[in-house]
Amino acid sequence: MSLIRQIWLLLLGTVLLALAGSVTVSVLSARDTLETQLRIKNSDNAATLALSLSQQKGEPSLMELLITAQFDTGFYRSIRMRNADGVLVFERQSGAAEAMHAPRWFVELLSIDSVPGVAQVSDGWRPLGSVEVVSQTSFADDDLWQVSLRTAATLGVVGLFAGLLGTLAVLRIQRPLDETVTQAQALFAGRFVTVPEPRVPELRRLTRAMNTMVQRVRTQFEAQATQVEALRRQATGDAVTGLANRQHFLGQLSAALQREDGPTEGGLILLRLMDLAEVNRSLGHVATDRVLGTIAQALKVYADKVHGCFVGRLNGSDFAMCLPVRGEMAATAQALSEGLRAALAAQGTHLNVAIGAVEMLHGTALAGLMSAADAALALAESRGGFTVEVGTAQGTPAGSGGEASWRTEITQALAEGRSRLVSFPVVDGSSRVIALDCPLRIQLKRDGAFETAARWLPLALRSRLTTAADLNAMTLALEDIRVDAKPRCVNLSPASLADSGFAAHVRELLGTQPESAPKLWLEVAESAAFDHFTPLQELGRQVRPFGARLGLEHAGERLGRIDRLMELGLDYVKLDASVVHAVGSDAARATFVASTVTMLHGLGMSVYAEGVADAADARALWDCRIDGITGPWVSAQRSDAAG
Repeated sequence: MSLIRQIWLLLLGTVLLALAGSVTVSVLSARDTLETQLRIKNSDNAATLALSLSQQKGEPSLMELLITAQFDTGFYRSIRMRNADGVLVFERQSGAAEAMHAPRWFVELLSIDSVPGVAQVSDGWRPLGSVEVVSQTSFADDDLWQVSLRTAATLGVVGLFAGLLGTLAVLRIQRPLDETVTQAQALFAGRFVTVPEPRVPELRRLTRAMNTMVQRVRTQFEAQATQVEALRRQATGDAVTGLANRQHFLGQLSAALQREDGPTEGGLILLRLMDLAEVNRSLGHVATDRVLGTIAQALKVYADKVHGCFVGRLNGSDFAMCLPVRGEMAATAQALSEGLRAALAAQGTHLNVAIGAVEMLHGTALAGLMSAADAALALAESRGGFTVEVGTAQGTPAGSGGEASWRTEITQALAEGRSRLVSFPVVDGSSRVIALDCPLRIQLKRDGAFETAARWLPLALRSRLTTAADLNAMTLALEDIRVDAKPRCVNLSPASLADSGFAAHVRELLGTQPESAPKLWLEVAESAAFDHFTPLQELGRQVRPFGARLGLEHAGERLGRIDRLMELGLDYVKLDASVVHAVGSDAARATFVASTVTMLHGLGMSVYAEGVADAADARALWDCRIDGITGPWVSAQRSDAAG
């Protein structure tokens, strides 16, 4: 039984006992008063009657007449007269009268005793006998009943006020306790909430202790997040420039080229500081580092301004930038060259850079792309400083028919049901399938292929159709769950979160299939936690009552920098393929992944890895206590097992 219920029962029992005791004492006191009044009345009436009888000179007929008149005019049970020898000489009596208002059970329970009044009758000095008068008690019973009702009503009102005051007192106690419970539940959910201290001293100490604990846990988490961020930079960053190192940049580039929602097309720029050894000899180590920092800063400008752009340092003199923007490669490379010409002129007269660039399409092999970019860079270097060489990728770019045509194609495909989910397993350490990762594919042309998100998502973004596509994917997933009861992950576009009605649509859709909703996993890219924090938090509040899970995908680059990560109410996080790439051969990267997993587990989140490509990485991830993995290696393993 809860403490509040015990307090309620104690308060109720106390009030009821007080009421019962008060009513009992009041009623018994009233009965004693009425009995006393009856006794006095009987005595007074007996004395008055005896005085009247004494004046009759002992004449029996007159005395009898007087007694009869007294009996008839009063409310008596009996009047008796005895002679001097105690012999009954005259008696008038009637049966006990019934009370008019008091119920029988009340009269029997609290019977009132009418004590007889006795007085001596004499003729001068000659005693004639005695007279005994007994009054009826029915009127006293009625008075006692009325008194009892008034007393009970009065004390009932007092009890109600006492109950009201008690309720206020209990609420005063309950409110801080409820806040403390909410605070503890929020802490369990990874949210750090402090509450105001109550005035009650005992509860104030409890609240103060809880607030102190929350602050301490918050401090520990922030320290852990800072440590994880430091490990990330150590594992993935270049110590001199702060850019991604070669291994991490290539992991990012490979993931962008292969994953379903990667950029459809874009470009790769390679930049080389020419004759680095001579620059180092002529300027010195410190000045050379400043030159490298200047180049890195010029590249960071594009990474900060262009969504999805990322940069890295491949080796001592070579830098790279992936620009997921169509048709801007030549202009970007030329602008970068001209900007560096002006920036480097102030640091040395013999500083030159060469830039090679190549257009790229989604699905291009990483080795082939890097080879083409290296060839363009070598050609630019052979032609002198600040030369730009741009190659062109083969293939047909997406969306060549114009925005109106794209919108029509996507809208008709969704309306006609020309969409489907493909499934990639997410497995645990025992190779048991935890869930199915289900990206949406759309058949843009009738009788055409079902296109990956890399092809149709940019078109949907431009046409503002991401909300319709995401709701369609959720509908398909719920229908599949209803058939086989397997959990499914659906990717949501961050652009859908910007739609003010999206969360309401999701809630309505989940309400149509409440049995399937608990097995639906909804995930958005890590960038959504930065760009759409409040809508993402609201989406979590809307889906949680249905049991659906909410998580981040493509995560790891900025997890330690997401302010109030614990307040999003996430259930899981999927680490990006670029984060877990080569974790089996890179101890620093493994340490970073293990620290990230520990931090997220501390917040009550499950952690999964995307894009796992080989067995060595899978073994290293299990050593990092990852909850599940997915990727080409997992799919291949399950295909071999099925075969």
